[in-house]
Amino acid sequence: MSPVAVPPRADWPEPAKETEGGALLTDVILATFRLNARLLEAAQELAAHGGLTAAWWQVLGGVIDEPRSVADVGRIMGVSRQAVQRIADLLVERGLAEYRPNPAHRRAKLLACTEAGYWAIRQVSVAQHPWATDLSKDLNLKDLKTTLTTMQSLITKLEQA
Repeated sequence: MSPVAVPPRADWPEPAKETEGGALLTDVILATFRLNARLLEAAQELAAHGGLTAAWWQVLGGVIDEPRSVADVGRIMGVSRQAVQRIADLLVERGLAEYRPNPAHRRAKLLACTEAGYWAIRQVSVAQHPWATDLSKDLNLKDLKTTLTTMQSLITKLEQA
C-alpha cells in the first residue's frame, strides 16, 4: 500500500465551526466506541459459556425466534451479508444451525437454529441474565430507556442517510 500524499499544512481545508450538538454527539460517538470494545470483551466471555464466540452468538441471536435468510440476519445485526455467511457456514458445520428451504426465494436458504444451537444460547443466557442484572443495578431505568431511544433514533437517521 502506497503512502498517502499529504499536502502542505497551509493547503489543508478548514473544518466547519462545530456546534454544541455536534461536539456532544462526537463525545457520544467516542464513548460508544469505548463501550463497544468493553461489550465485545464481555460478549466473548459470556458466549464461551455456550461454547460460542461473540460473533456466533450474534448470528444465532438473529435466528433464535425464527429462521431467516443470511441477508436478513445481516440487516438485523448491522453487519454485512458476507460476514454472516461465513459465520452461518461455521454454525451449520458445527451443528448449531441448519439451512432450510426458503419458500420466498429458491436460492437464498433460511438459516435456523438447531437444538444444539438453542442449548448453546440457553447456556449463554444462564450467564448473561445475571450479568446484565448486576450491571444495570445502580443505573436509573429512565436514563437507560432514554439512552435506548436515543440510540435507536441515531441508528434510524444513519440508516436513512
